[in-house]
Amino acid sequence: MLDGGGGGGGGGGGSTGGSDLERGVDALRKFQTRVNKLLADLEEGAAGKTKVAAQTVSRASLSGANTCFGEADGLFTQYNRVHQALVSLSRTLGDQIECLSIGVHAAEVGLDNVDEDVRRRFAEIQARIDQEHAAQQDREKRAKPDQGSTDDQTGTTYDPGDK
Repeated sequence: MLDGGGGGGGGGGGSTGGSDLERGVDALRKFQTRVNKLLADLEEGAAGKTKVAAQTVSRASLSGANTCFGEADGLFTQYNRVHQALVSLSRTLGDQIECLSIGVHAAEVGLDNVDEDVRRRFAEIQARIDQEHAAQQDREKRAKPDQGSTDDQTGTTYDPGDK
């Protein structure tokens, strides 16, 4: 009795699961199509990593060559800092979208059916994203001075490491 009831339910559940899987694959295909279009639009547009990287400003364009102008120097320094961050963001965004696209493809065909060079590409991109993330966290950590904590009741600042 348990075998008969379990077998019937499993067969019905299996066909429903297959239908759900098919709908999931269709949804992933649609998602992949949208991701690929987004990636193409990003690369072709003004936010493409090659176009962002090419948009630079020379120091001389702000106040002339060898002219002492502190505000222009500060503006130039900040422009370059922001420009480098935008180039990095654009590259990382493109990498993440490509990883998503590869992941959707792997989910559709099964990981064992993904070409070795595509797997290698995925691993390279993932390593680059992880490396950039670690570098960003390191930059943020170095940019923040260690200020300790403040006791809300007394207003005293102390280092939580001191006990």
